[in-house]
Amino acid sequence: MALAIIALPVIVRTTEDMLRLVPNGLREAAAALGAPASVVIRQVCWRAAKAGIVTGILLALARIAGETAPLLFTALNNSFWFNWDLTGGVSNLPVTIYAFASAPYDNWQQLAWAGALLITGAILFLSIAARALINRK
Repeated sequence: MALAIIALPVIVRTTEDMLRLVPNGLREAAAALGAPASVVIRQVCWRAAKAGIVTGILLALARIAGETAPLLFTALNNSFWFNWDLTGGVSNLPVTIYAFASAPYDNWQQLAWAGALLITGAILFLSIAARALINRK
């Protein structure tokens, strides 16, 4: 929930900026054909700004993927990945990376690097998959 609150302003601002970049000629042409304002926004503006909106969502996901501070204060932490107690801490990868990177053990530090690589790879996969979905015809 904390990460969604962090991502929301980035997504909203990027979406607003991308919708403003749609040329007025497209809006006016759709309105001249008799389309209601809701259809103009949904069928013309969103389709024209689709790539920019997806880019904003990907930027927000990349930003919150590595956020540790909100998770330290809200999700606490738990060393067990499967915890059925909803009132306790929740295990998460950024906090685990933080804890393992500050440990004096070499194998824990290697696991922290592996976790960072895992997060980076996941964001890379999401970016490639989003671009593939947008560019398919």
